[in-house]
Amino acid sequence: MGSRIREIIGKELRQALREPRMRVLLFLPPLLQLLIFGFAVNLDVEFSRIAWVDLDRTPVSRELLAAFEGSRYFQVVATPDRPDQVQPLLDREQVQAVISVLPGFAREIQHGGSASVQVIVNGANSNSASVVSSYAAQVVASFAGQKLARQQQEKLFIGADGIFRPALPELAIRSRVWFNPDLRSRNYYVPGVVANIITIVTLILTAMALVREKEIGTMEQLMVTPIRPIELILGKTLPFALVGLCDMVLVTGAALAVFRIPFRGQGWLLLCCSILFLMTSLGAGLFISTISHTQQQAMMASFFFVMPAFMLSGFAFPIRNMPVAVQYLTYANPVRYFIEILRGIFLKGSGVEVLWPQMAALFVYGAVVLGLSVLRFQKRLD
Repeated sequence: MGSRIREIIGKELRQALREPRMRVLLFLPPLLQLLIFGFAVNLDVEFSRIAWVDLDRTPVSRELLAAFEGSRYFQVVATPDRPDQVQPLLDREQVQAVISVLPGFAREIQHGGSASVQVIVNGANSNSASVVSSYAAQVVASFAGQKLARQQQEKLFIGADGIFRPALPELAIRSRVWFNPDLRSRNYYVPGVVANIITIVTLILTAMALVREKEIGTMEQLMVTPIRPIELILGKTLPFALVGLCDMVLVTGAALAVFRIPFRGQGWLLLCCSILFLMTSLGAGLFISTISHTQQQAMMASFFFVMPAFMLSGFAFPIRNMPVAVQYLTYANPVRYFIEILRGIFLKGSGVEVLWPQMAALFVYGAVVLGLSVLRFQKRLD
């Protein structure tokens, strides 16, 4: 049995690597996809053009303007004089937001009243709009805090012990971010990109395996050999498992070198989890190969599997924001568990004691899918 499997593995490797173009296609596209998606998938808003509408025109409003100009997130590119000049700027997307200081702003601050600053944000892109709005709120809150501190220093009273004390209490908030201190969205998304690239490469390669034998007419030759179905399946999957592991090492190294993604976990754990996931992706590819008659059918069936798996993996859209029924459906998606494992290993340095539920799920799915592929495969022509 072992010698027959070795012969099939050798045949598959020779067939896959004998052409220089095929050798390039096995390893270069995953690297290019990582670079393209890694640079493209970035939700950080690091620079925003804004317009400034000052209807108060006081030294206090100009102090607020200086606060926005001093922020690294904003650049004031327009200063319209009237509110009716704001809409053309937003329509032409010359600015992402408009900061409007209403009349009486300085007077309300000086008298301890409620002063208002209007922030108009282009909401066509909801994510960018929420981030820009949050940044603007932070600048205004910092400005308000400085004004409050100044008023506290000016309004002092003498206590019973004869010591000067501030009239208002102070509250200092210090936040600390774990796992992703710089809040870079690329650190969160690139591990998901790695998972999706490995899924696509291994699934499509394996889906073409048996179908190609049918189309070029070599299935008849395999039928007259003493090779059993399980041996043929192992011989077909193990070469692509090796290719998948090589691609995994390649894209992981590129993610660390190019995008500076933190890697706080253990390499051997990442390798073991990758093997567990490859059981599922290769098994799904083999199952598609057994139910397809042409390579075109196998390709279409592969995309039919990849797109829902991509959408329901939590890569781009948080699972907790999905409808409850869809959230339960994501538990049937092995890509979800692999992305959770990758993010845990890369960002948190999680170990087996934390990731064992996801690893167990991948093992169960891999065993089930491979078992179905073996049962579905018949060593005969349809």
